[in-house]
Amino acid sequence: MNITKLVRENIKSLKPYSSARDEFKEFTSEMVFLDANENPFDNGVNRYPDPQQITVKDTLSKLKGVSVPQILLGNGSDEVLDLIFRAFCEPKQDNIITLPPTYGMYKVLANINNIEEREVLLTENFEPSVEQILKVADTRSKILFLCSPNNPTGNSFSTNTVEELLTKFKGLVVIDEAYIDFSVEKSWLSKLDEFPNLIVAQTLSKAYGMAGIRLGICYASSEIIAILNKIKPPYNINELTQKKALKKLLNKNKVQHEIQKIIEQRTKLIEKLGSISFIEKIYPTDANFVLIKVDNAIKRYSQLIDKGIVIRNRTTQPLCENTLRLTVGTKSENKKLIEALKDI
Repeated sequence: MNITKLVRENIKSLKPYSSARDEFKEFTSEMVFLDANENPFDNGVNRYPDPQQITVKDTLSKLKGVSVPQILLGNGSDEVLDLIFRAFCEPKQDNIITLPPTYGMYKVLANINNIEEREVLLTENFEPSVEQILKVADTRSKILFLCSPNNPTGNSFSTNTVEELLTKFKGLVVIDEAYIDFSVEKSWLSKLDEFPNLIVAQTLSKAYGMAGIRLGICYASSEIIAILNKIKPPYNINELTQKKALKKLLNKNKVQHEIQKIIEQRTKLIEKLGSISFIEKIYPTDANFVLIKVDNAIKRYSQLIDKGIVIRNRTTQPLCENTLRLTVGTKSENKKLIEALKDI
């Protein structure tokens, strides 16, 4: 696949902004820096951050087995996704394909960028329909979004199905792996060199417990990353976020411990949910949440709110009538949830 043919014409010819820290990269050296019009009084954040976040990327490269030129960092995954839209989708001309029920930001970003969104519902088993997707796609279909494990359903998509889409879809395939750390399935990172149209999005917001610092990660071919680097804001990842992220990434044992605790609590929560009379179905999950089908989602949601417990009502989503999404909390939080459900 020729990735260049997918890029917007104005992006191909775009000359990116060159910041002071792009022109002189050794800004950690003992030099007198008078190039960026910064405040000279040291307070830890008076200097601009590394625009390419090399230290963080080096750490991610070692952890994930992906080369640094194949990594782009964003202000949350939402910025990463938005950059993909802006680099590859021509407003009022191109289209993207989403598979509801799925993460709602794909639709929002399509609307913001004035890109047509074509929806192909998942099957009753919450799997992509390859036949329907390819039927809906045309020469202006630039991106296919696959959220796996999927939000809000929690399931991972079949490997064979995803591979077929990567082979047959003529645009970019973005696999959103926000919840991959809670899944027994392998990440698609190992397939980056096999499929030139593959983009994998991950985040530090879930398994790494750092939603507050807003750090999303894009993995793709060096060619795609180079295109995205042309249009990203020069200092999109601030100094505090870089330092906080690096500290957590280097504490691998603590991260794995927390992931294991969440998975253990997920198993226990699912077991306890089985005893609640008005829960009609508990869907399989590879994420840090559980989707359940109840008799009356609006009623049960309100009752839980009255008991001081906030969950997510997903009943308005396609194929999700009368469903509630429950995030796996701590042992004590899950206990309170079960007690509230029993009281109801």
